[in-house]
Amino acid sequence: MATYIMLTRLSPEALKRPESVVELNKQVAERIKRECPDVKWIANYAVLGPTDYVDVFEAHDPETATKISLLVRSFGHATTETWIATAWDRFAALAKTLK
Repeated sequence: MATYIMLTRLSPEALKRPESVVELNKQVAERIKRECPDVKWIANYAVLGPTDYVDVFEAHDPETATKISLLVRSFGHATTETWIATAWDRFAALAKTLK
């Protein structure tokens, strides 16, 4: 499985009642688990900066990663940006093959 990093930014409407963010997260997580049961969630963090959350997950293919992003956005409270990540040891091995 490939590793993906998803950056999520909440809309101002989602933060009108900050206590509701926990419930929204629960709803999103349940829907992802139901619709993408093979996805392995590695970590999620609330962060300071231009995004509100950083999520790390593994998926079998880019289409599944795209579906995760679409599911998060389908609730109408966030925008996302998703990146594929390469583990350092794999990156180093690839770099060694260059001439």
